[in-house]
Amino acid sequence: MKIFIDGSAGTTGLRIKDRLMKRSDVELITLSEEQRKDTESRKQALNSAQVAFLCLPDAAAVEAVELVENPDTVIIDTSTAHRTSEGWAYGFPELGADFREKIAKSPRTAVPGCYASGFISMAYPLVKLGIMPADYPVSVHAVSGYSGAGKKAIAVYESDDRPAGFDSPRQYALTQQHKHLPEMQKICGLEYAPAFNPLVCDYFSGMVVSLPLHTRLLAKKYTADDVRKALAEYYAGANFVKVMPDGAPEDGFLSANDLSGTNMMQLFVNGNDDRLILCSRLDNLGKGASGAAVQCLNIMMGIDETTGLL
Repeated sequence: MKIFIDGSAGTTGLRIKDRLMKRSDVELITLSEEQRKDTESRKQALNSAQVAFLCLPDAAAVEAVELVENPDTVIIDTSTAHRTSEGWAYGFPELGADFREKIAKSPRTAVPGCYASGFISMAYPLVKLGIMPADYPVSVHAVSGYSGAGKKAIAVYESDDRPAGFDSPRQYALTQQHKHLPEMQKICGLEYAPAFNPLVCDYFSGMVVSLPLHTRLLAKKYTADDVRKALAEYYAGANFVKVMPDGAPEDGFLSANDLSGTNMMQLFVNGNDDRLILCSRLDNLGKGASGAAVQCLNIMMGIDETTGLL
């Protein structure tokens, strides 16, 4: 399988490249530093590939799709550009057989955003199973490592003379215009966009996305055990999404970086009779980016989806 990674120098592209270079069933098409910045060289590589990963800013990803003239070139886009576009598969196969089948057959797949992956892993099955109404007033809290902020932000976080504010958690998207919100709403079938509260923190990778629920606003009264059981049944047999049977860890703390370097996602359900808190823990560079992209590639190739990911 001939593969080209357009944007292989970025954080996500580098992770995909590292994973694929360890495999003998794929051949990477590579460009020199000068060629990576040349449109004609990129166009030739894109059209020579059987599968092209796009690890680019949104505008550049749109441009790259327009450069593809070969009808046999399959695109896996890790940007935000096509996640809600008609005709594109959404790269979260665990959500259902229909998602998996579309990934396997579609020439165009959009990989979910990292925050969106955590949120959708909880909200999608709750809506689909009728536990959470589609008009629920959803709020989402999330903490992430700084690797998700891009190369420039990583350089600031890792510099010796960084601003003091980078030593603490930094809340952002205060205008409620975060780029993951459209897919969070559309994929889950929500009538209203969630109120989203993300924070980037002083550690490299990993995240926890939290979904608080008031039981009085659900379709009926559900306990934490009820919701945990429903999610466990929904994701039964999934290789990378695991519903934790006992809720929070024994010490009562849920760290965000435990799954760094993996493609795993863990779901936790805790709370009391009045309020529940659901948490999704993942690596923002794994199941939230490069790992999910490689998983989609494996499904397209018709091989074990865990290849190169365990």
